[in-house]
Amino acid sequence: MKLHLDPATAKNAITGYGEGYVMVNRQRFERSLVVLPERILLDWPPNRFDDLAPEHLAALAGLDREIILLGTGAQLRFPRPEIIQPLMRSGVGVEVMDVHAACRTYNILLAEDRRVAAALLIG
Repeated sequence: MKLHLDPATAKNAITGYGEGYVMVNRQRFERSLVVLPERILLDWPPNRFDDLAPEHLAALAGLDREIILLGTGAQLRFPRPEIIQPLMRSGVGVEVMDVHAACRTYNILLAEDRRVAAALLIG
C-alpha cells in the first residue's frame, strides 16, 4: 500500500509498506527500525519477533514518548509480559499490532502531533 507524504511537514511519515518492508518519507527499509517524528533509529537490534527481549523495549523508554507502537511483523503477536514491563514501569503506553496497522496508526498519531514512536519488526 502507498501512503502520501505531506510536503508541508518535516516530520517522518510512513509513506508505504508491504511484505518485508516499510517506507519512511519514500525511503525503503527492509530491516527492523524505530520511527520517530524527528528521527529514525536504524540500529534497533531485534530482527524478528522471536528476537525481542526486555532490553530492546527498555532502550525505547528513554525516548520521551507518550506511546510506543510495537509492530510485531506480518501478524499480530503479543510479547511475554516481562518484555513489555520496562515500558510499563516508565509510564510509556504500549500498543501491540501487526506492522501494517502500526504504520497506519503512527501516521494518525503523527498528524495529531502526539509524541509517538513506531518500533517495527520487519523480519
